[in-house]
Amino acid sequence: MTSDGFAEIERKFDVNAATVLPALHDLPGVTHVEPPVEHDLDALYYDTDDLALANRRMTLRRRTGGDDAGWHLKLPVSVDERREMREPLGSDPAQIPEPILNLVRVFLRGRVLVPVVRLHTRRVVHLLVGKNERVLAEVCDDEVEAERFGTGAGGADAFQQSWREWEVELVNGSRALLDAAQERLSSVGVEPATSPSKLARALGDRAPVLGAPVSFRPTRKSSTRTVLLAYLHEQVEAISAQDARVRENDVEAVHRMRVATRRLRSALATYRDFLDTDVTAPLRVELRWIAGVLGGARDAQVIQQRLAHRLAEEPENLVAGPVVQRVDGHFGTVIRAARGDALAALNSDRYFRLLDSLDALLASPPLLPDAAKRADRVIPTLIRADWKRLRASVRTARLTPAGTARDAALHEARKRAKRLRYAAETAAPLRRRRATRLVAAARQVQDTLGDHQDSVVARGVLLNLGMAAFLHSENAFTYGRLHAVEQTGAAATEARFFRSWADFPSASLKK
Repeated sequence: MTSDGFAEIERKFDVNAATVLPALHDLPGVTHVEPPVEHDLDALYYDTDDLALANRRMTLRRRTGGDDAGWHLKLPVSVDERREMREPLGSDPAQIPEPILNLVRVFLRGRVLVPVVRLHTRRVVHLLVGKNERVLAEVCDDEVEAERFGTGAGGADAFQQSWREWEVELVNGSRALLDAAQERLSSVGVEPATSPSKLARALGDRAPVLGAPVSFRPTRKSSTRTVLLAYLHEQVEAISAQDARVRENDVEAVHRMRVATRRLRSALATYRDFLDTDVTAPLRVELRWIAGVLGGARDAQVIQQRLAHRLAEEPENLVAGPVVQRVDGHFGTVIRAARGDALAALNSDRYFRLLDSLDALLASPPLLPDAAKRADRVIPTLIRADWKRLRASVRTARLTPAGTARDAALHEARKRAKRLRYAAETAAPLRRRRATRLVAAARQVQDTLGDHQDSVVARGVLLNLGMAAFLHSENAFTYGRLHAVEQTGAAATEARFFRSWADFPSASLKK
């Protein structure tokens, strides 16, 4: 259940003890209301001492009673929508399920989850049913008793309260039904709840004061500050979004998270003249570290697949000795070790402090006064500078004699192309068509030279495996043959790249 979860779309209403639920059977699409069913619910809510989850509009509880007993993690989506992830109760009430923990470790950052609130709810459920006996919504009449656990000496700030509230939650109905239900409830004097959740109300004066989510919509007239911050926010959010999936060994999530770290690092480099580098330079070091750790397993998988493809194309009589087994064995060991290193990194204080630093970067951006200048007057110059760096690195590679030195020069050109690509991405709000064209061209260079670099790495692996085969009295012929195939292919890739380079577009963002 935790892998996808489901949408919870609901609205809450404050109700006094004497208010009677109005008729709901004639709401749009409703054919009848099922007889009420009563549930006795007990929920224990968990958070850190400093309410790290509540500060992010998240709730984690273990609830018994009702037809959905279990562990529930609710993640914010919009004003009245959350995504709920569930896990079974389990045999140990204090053991939070690992899939749930994986979803919040990026926010816990080494802190411990403890019980913060217990809610006892007497719930009366009314199901709104439509055609074909399809349940459209649940209307819940809740009488709540809440206990907030104390965190001070001797539990001095413990707090108890009780209240009544109504919830209208969509099942198969539309938001139009939700609107109609709210209008009907307002007819008996009921108002939307002042607290966003039962937990927030139970926390009382400890409940975080949450502002509106940060939203950036940069345009051609935006400042450089706005354009840069929009890009930085997007990448930091991507890191948080992929963290749990990376912990579950989702290969694509590893790639997406790694790309987000690279985009961040690249943006901090491209815009360094507008940033306090005393703050951003250490961040770039840490982003490089985590990107490198994340990439170990994926990079090994890429080379393993490359060599498997090469071997599959070889005539059977030219595959001498246990080559397939040796290749798979080598990469199996490398990938297992790399995955272990990645997981250890994601659970390390170093990674958690990096996340803290990224939060601080967004909360208090270390921008210099020139960042207030209009983006359309600044960013084209930055992109042209990155374009010049790429052009210079390609020229250097062309003039470097073939061999390991040229391989290194082409790898440097690839890194320059990647930086230009990410810089051009930030310019999309200014000149989308031109920026998109430049992004595509830079990515093509990156992909072409990436294939070349993969060949360089593959040849190194083949050389080592061939030497090991010789030392173990195995036939090393096939390793040498594949090495030659890779060398020939890399030379062809170089030639193709240099021929196509003449068509690379200018850095101008003019129409």
